[in-house]
Amino acid sequence: MSLRLNAIFTLVTGAILLPALAGAEDTKTTGVHLELNSVQDAGNACRLTFVAENKLDQEIEKAVFETVIFDQSGGVVLLSLFDFRDLPLNKPRVRQFDVPGQTCSAISRVLINGANTCSVGGAESDACGAALNVSSRIDVELLG
Repeated sequence: MSLRLNAIFTLVTGAILLPALAGAEDTKTTGVHLELNSVQDAGNACRLTFVAENKLDQEIEKAVFETVIFDQSGGVVLLSLFDFRDLPLNKPRVRQFDVPGQTCSAISRVLINGANTCSVGGAESDACGAALNVSSRIDVELLG
């Protein structure tokens, strides 16, 4: 009898937990994902390379993010608009931006301060900022 109760408990627990776990996974995969993938000195600038992926339920026609660059001491060296252009649904896009007058070793953090422009379905939307997920593959921290 105890073995049978354990089997029933396992089935009931699985039936309750699996949908909850699946829902948790879905929230991780939705949104607008920006990854700081690499930095490279390019002449008199630091070139930042981002991988952007739109995991919303529709295409983003235009995404522009207010971006802040910090030096090693934490001082702001640049506040600029980075135009990520269009972000098709479920297709990664690589976008590069140069930070003039800076070597990459001088940059400590990059802050996505918010979405300046987000056009979805022909209209302005708050989806780019509200559903923003950021990460960094390198030592330079990406905040959002």
